[in-house]
Amino acid sequence: MSKNENDFAREPVPEELRKGWLSIASVWIAVGIDLSAMLLGAQLGAGMPFGKAILAVVIGSVFLGLLGAFCAYIGYTTGLSTAMISTFVFGKQGAKFISFCLGVSLLGWFGVQAGFFAENAHAAIQSLLGIDVPVKVLALIGGLLMMTTAIYGYRAIEKLSKFSVPFLILLIVAALSVALNEKGTDDVLQTTGNTFSFGAATSLVIGVFVVGTIISPDIARWAKTKKDAVLSAFFGFLIGNSFMLVMAIVLSKAMNTSDLTVIFIALGMGIPAIIVLTLAQWTTNTNNLYSSSLGLAVLLPKIPKKILTILAGLFATLFAVLGIFDHFVVFLNFITVFIAPVGGIYAAEYYLVNKHNFRFDNEHQPSFITRSLVVWIIASGIALLTTESPAGMELFQLTSIPAIDGFIAAFALQWLVEKLLYSNQNQQNLNKGRYTNEKIDKTNG
Repeated sequence: MSKNENDFAREPVPEELRKGWLSIASVWIAVGIDLSAMLLGAQLGAGMPFGKAILAVVIGSVFLGLLGAFCAYIGYTTGLSTAMISTFVFGKQGAKFISFCLGVSLLGWFGVQAGFFAENAHAAIQSLLGIDVPVKVLALIGGLLMMTTAIYGYRAIEKLSKFSVPFLILLIVAALSVALNEKGTDDVLQTTGNTFSFGAATSLVIGVFVVGTIISPDIARWAKTKKDAVLSAFFGFLIGNSFMLVMAIVLSKAMNTSDLTVIFIALGMGIPAIIVLTLAQWTTNTNNLYSSSLGLAVLLPKIPKKILTILAGLFATLFAVLGIFDHFVVFLNFITVFIAPVGGIYAAEYYLVNKHNFRFDNEHQPSFITRSLVVWIIASGIALLTTESPAGMELFQLTSIPAIDGFIAAFALQWLVEKLLYSNQNQQNLNKGRYTNEKIDKTNG
């Protein structure tokens, strides 16, 4: 397979094919501009004073940028995907459990987002053209469209992002300009009811994109330098998460509705509304399928990644058409709980334990690394206990963001367990040395 066709799902990305930070940041910005961010921004705009809503977005997005950079650096140094990195901390066979969770979760969200796109596109087309296109048909079209770039890997996603980001920003800013010219700024600055506390709003801003930071090595492995990896992740998550949220907050306040499809149509921008809907979901969902296929490539090493992507995309699209994924959102939220601790474990292992183990040419990787698997189970359990029902048990709160709870718990436990094991090993070696010395003394005596 030529380098132009290879996406390096099971090996490091070669140095000569790596990219600058602006190119990689465009991918994360494109991922951040999606319907979920639009919806959340509109809800924050309707439920909080303007200043507090914007501050919550900025603080949450800065946190995501820092966390994304923290994890992305490891992707750069190894040149490997999140699933491949997990082999260094869980073992060759242990990593397959992680790859399963990554693959299933992201594949599931691909189906959910395809269905979400279809419902919004249906409403937009019906309002604008008076044509009742079945939601199932739109889900099929959307799913197949979003598959195309994921099949050809990162470089196709990069090209889509470079085209889409300027176009999306232009359309959304144009809508904002029209809205403010028509309605003025009085409604935007007007204080509304406090549906969300400041802490809850900040948590929602972080929560909507936090899993993306955990799997940031999938994209950061293409960075040319450590500076490119860190800058692209920080600014990519900061801008990608905050831009659409801020625009949605302002638009929803100016137009007094949280339905952005209605807002675009009310502004006489029906066709741009459909374009924004399509591109926003395309850039986000193609990355879901891409990262899912990277996880499946580790789980099923004998099947070419391109074939895995096609099969996974068809499977997810079929379920989106059937509407079955609407009933699996609770399950997907449940399995997402198991992803965040993976980031805490590989980060602790790399930064605090032994970064020298993160070598692709290491032929002595064990099948299972028990201590990491135990930490993963415990940290996932903690995240599950802090997750709201019905996906979790909601017994207590730590940071109010279950994914962050799982990450922090895993990071701390991975370091503590290694320290305890290292201390015990040193003590055993010391005792063994004392026993040997005593035996020598008795023999000499």
